[in-house]
Amino acid sequence: MPRVGIFVCMGWLVLAVTAQGAEGTPGQAPHIETGRRVYETHCASCHGAQGEGAPNWQQPDVHGELPAPPHDTEGHTWKHADGMLYRIVRDGWRDPFNKTERLTMPAFGQILSPAEIRAVIDYLKTLWSPEQRRFQIEESRKAPFPREAG
Repeated sequence: MPRVGIFVCMGWLVLAVTAQGAEGTPGQAPHIETGRRVYETHCASCHGAQGEGAPNWQQPDVHGELPAPPHDTEGHTWKHADGMLYRIVRDGWRDPFNKTERLTMPAFGQILSPAEIRAVIDYLKTLWSPEQRRFQIEESRKAPFPREAG
């Protein structure tokens, strides 16, 4: 009988992990689906339909700016904590290596809700390897999503 109890408890643990996603990324399909739709609408035109980045993303363009990087396993997005990714999407970003002063990543804080910003970041996590997700979870412990993101 104790074995049945342990098995039932382990079953609940497996269900709990599955509901959150194997690496701590929210696994609720509607949330991820929202993030995918936001990505397709607002991000894919620069970062690629599959998160592959702009062509020649590692080489400055004619303006001296680096094109949009990939968000998949080939990129570096996974190296940043949730809090930083949230701020970049909300406030925009100017790559410090760029020759111009303009934002190379536009701000979406006036276009997307905090929940949509979080959803798109959580969607990006589905493009990463398990090792990359584990690294990013550790980074995010130091700089999590802000409270406004839910």
